[in-house]
Amino acid sequence: MLEKLFKLKEHGTNVRTEVIAGLTTFLTMAYIIFVNPSMLAATEMDQGAVFVATCLAAAIGCFIMGLYANYPIAQAPGMGLNAFFTYGVVLGMGHTWQVALGAVFLSGVIFILLSLFKVREWIINSIPQTLRVGIAAGIGLFLGFIALKNAGIVVDNPATLVSLGSENPHQMILAALGFFLIIGLEYRKVKGGVLISILAITVLSIVLGYTQYGGIVSMPPNPAPTFLQLDIMGALDVTMISVIFAFLFVDLFDTAGTLTAVAQRGNLLDEKGRLPNLKKALMADSSATIAGSLLGTSSTTSYIESGAGVEAGGRTGLTAVVVGVLFILALLFSPLAGMIPAYATAGALFYVCTLMLSGLINVDWTDLTEAAPAAIVAILMPLSFSIADGIALGFISYAVIKLLAGRYKEVPLSVWVLAAVFVLKFAFF
Repeated sequence: MLEKLFKLKEHGTNVRTEVIAGLTTFLTMAYIIFVNPSMLAATEMDQGAVFVATCLAAAIGCFIMGLYANYPIAQAPGMGLNAFFTYGVVLGMGHTWQVALGAVFLSGVIFILLSLFKVREWIINSIPQTLRVGIAAGIGLFLGFIALKNAGIVVDNPATLVSLGSENPHQMILAALGFFLIIGLEYRKVKGGVLISILAITVLSIVLGYTQYGGIVSMPPNPAPTFLQLDIMGALDVTMISVIFAFLFVDLFDTAGTLTAVAQRGNLLDEKGRLPNLKKALMADSSATIAGSLLGTSSTTSYIESGAGVEAGGRTGLTAVVVGVLFILALLFSPLAGMIPAYATAGALFYVCTLMLSGLINVDWTDLTEAAPAAIVAILMPLSFSIADGIALGFISYAVIKLLAGRYKEVPLSVWVLAAVFVLKFAFF
């Protein structure tokens, strides 16, 4: 049955290899089951229900990707997208988390429509690399800023806006220790380095008396507080246009980049360097996003950590299915997830920030018309505390700078259209 479903021999693999690859991928990305509920709980969502939604959305995404697209690529609520959901849409713009879930749902529906009508390729290919790189770096800095804030390392200051914190030195020290531990483990290529660090800091926090022990295993929490609580009508408000665009674009670029990068590592590309069944893979991603919004979590996306499983030999969707099964089993560890303090996950956020900044090397810094928009996007996302505003200002600045430089012909039609939409949004909404 497994041979018929996944064509293991055709891909030069076997069940044992695929199971090991799935376990490897899960260990590298399992930190999300602790980070996501902790982050979304800041919106007053029930943390236990979000924990269940996180595990189920990840499992559904992995099952669809494995059984429908037959790719060894795992899915889970995306880092950056969850931060935007919490700190940008709910806490920043003042929308309810129900409306934010509605926006996630609509972005998933639009994602599916773009894939069905083949508009997806046009959008991906027409957005300049400078903006794509700047957006990724900006999200990374946004996560880094949140990490420093959660750890108490950076605090508000009426005179200087922000300054170095001093009220909770134990949080600062433990958060920094967690980050250093991740870097050391990842450099030594220890599987599950991020997860090990989060658990180690939590245990240390319990031993030192900063965190109360609450158990490890129990039956899953009740998902009802977030299940089917999304407000789609509220998300249709005109002020939510930029929010829906932000969810859509970040998920679209993140997924396309991840699929290509992981497929390249596993030699899954065809002779023309394209990914076979790309449409199925993108449909899996968008379907998981819709499922996640119904369950009660932010956008689900493909994880670059899937590359670890591919390096371990994963070549088919069986790898993704194994990851999905492990996410189901993770439902039993809700007490552990509830004990994880924010400063224990701060190191993971800052580590993701470090990885996402690496893309800036692809910006042509000798060309000011390319460098300036990338800098604007990357800097203004964390400082405006909004991924949506950062993306909008990036599109506007790219169009304006190219126009003033007399190089307006280099600006794709899609960028002109989106820049105009964002200008109207700032002007009237």
